[in-house]
Amino acid sequence: MVTPLKENELKEHMIISYKPNAKYAYTAGQAQSKYLMGFKEGKIYGRKCNKCGKIYVPPRMYCDECFRPTDEWVEVKDEGIVMTAVASFISWTRERLEEPEIVGTIRLLPSNDRDFVYPGIFHRICTTYEEVKNMSIIGKKVKAVWRSKEERKGSIEDIQCFKVI
Repeated sequence: MVTPLKENELKEHMIISYKPNAKYAYTAGQAQSKYLMGFKEGKIYGRKCNKCGKIYVPPRMYCDECFRPTDEWVEVKDEGIVMTAVASFISWTRERLEEPEIVGTIRLLPSNDRDFVYPGIFHRICTTYEEVKNMSIIGKKVKAVWRSKEERKGSIEDIQCFKVI
């Protein structure tokens, strides 16, 4: 049997102040862990599907093309082609920037001519706003500028930017 609240009980309420002591643990998983540890070594790793020849960077454990597990880890070059680029006048912390930060997608190059690296890495590009504005950066070959060995932590930030070569 349900007992309805009385009118005065509806006006009374209790406030509980509580700050939970929640601790979160997040694991990068098998693919991302190997990928990030490669950065610490100054290497970029991808996962290769031997059936179609696609190399996934960032790595994936399953091939989008063949619908099967990828077969092996491969090192790809730290060079690539600029596929997209944008100038951002807003920082990662949402502050206005006087000079824009240039970011874009880099399609990395495989270690041989038979393979194809897909989809690409989104990162900073060491270039000028003018090159982005007139789109002359698109299609240019770039190379990673790595932090010193002592500064690397196993993070995407271990690559400072990609510089036009």
